[in-house]
Amino acid sequence: QAQLVETGGGLVQAGGSLKLSCAASGRTFGTYAMAWFRQTPGKDREFVAYISWNGLSTAYGDSVKGRFTISRDNAKKMVYLQANSLKPEDTAVYYCAAGRPAGIPGVVSGYDFWGQGTQVTVSS
Repeated sequence: QAQLVETGGGLVQAGGSLKLSCAASGRTFGTYAMAWFRQTPGKDREFVAYISWNGLSTAYGDSVKGRFTISRDNAKKMVYLQANSLKPEDTAVYYCAAGRPAGIPGVVSGYDFWGQGTQVTVSS
């Protein structure tokens, strides 16, 4: 079992940066792959970033490659998303997820645990 709580969202101007954090609880956190997804009203949840249980493998959605960086600290049970060069189209609710996805890391069904989300709004 894992419980996830996201923080760090807010309002930022285009071109600015935010660092989202995800605090996890549960003894098995270090065995889970972690990911960030985002969602806007009326749209499907979109894959943003993935990091393997040991931090050695990462993957990013095409729309954020080169701008966002995912990282984790297993000792602190934390996952981070550094979002730079933000654009208005990055506006969404950002969710942290934990699981053991088989195959493609960007599939929603590969994750068992989700946080409540944190709103990111980028103004133009």
